[in-house]
Amino acid sequence: MKEIDSKKIIKMICLILGGGAGSRLYPLTKDRSKPAVPIAGKYRLIDIPISNCLNSGIKRMFVLTQYNSASLNRHIKNTYHFDNFNSGFVDILAAEQTASSDKWFQGTADAVRQSMLHLNVHDHDYVMILSGDQLYQMDLKEMAEKHVESGADLSIATIP
Repeated sequence: MKEIDSKKIIKMICLILGGGAGSRLYPLTKDRSKPAVPIAGKYRLIDIPISNCLNSGIKRMFVLTQYNSASLNRHIKNTYHFDNFNSGFVDILAAEQTASSDKWFQGTADAVRQSMLHLNVHDHDYVMILSGDQLYQMDLKEMAEKHVESGADLSIATIP
């Protein structure tokens, strides 16, 4: 993302949460996670937060997946390609067991916590966390700028 003032660049990575069982959308989620549910033909719910990121100048994204993720992983792999001159990416971070933990993601906060080691190899000052299964349009750059200007530890975007 670009500037707060003419000299300050916001170095941000985005984590997009890949959703759970999506039982309220059954049978659409019988064989796929909620973010993989098709909308408007060839698109999936996951394309909404990815589009919001790209349109806001955020080009480094990780999608955290665990539940029924094969079709979501395939969609992301086949859809989002950046050229060699761009440092952008949309990568999958699947739940994994490691030498330090044999647990899968134990909820949203745990998914973020377990994924931090993968983020730390990328230069960033801020992490934006988005839902992968909601329909909304938002200028994330404006939110990031307000967050930095205010010096807040945490900013949450919501509507009543």
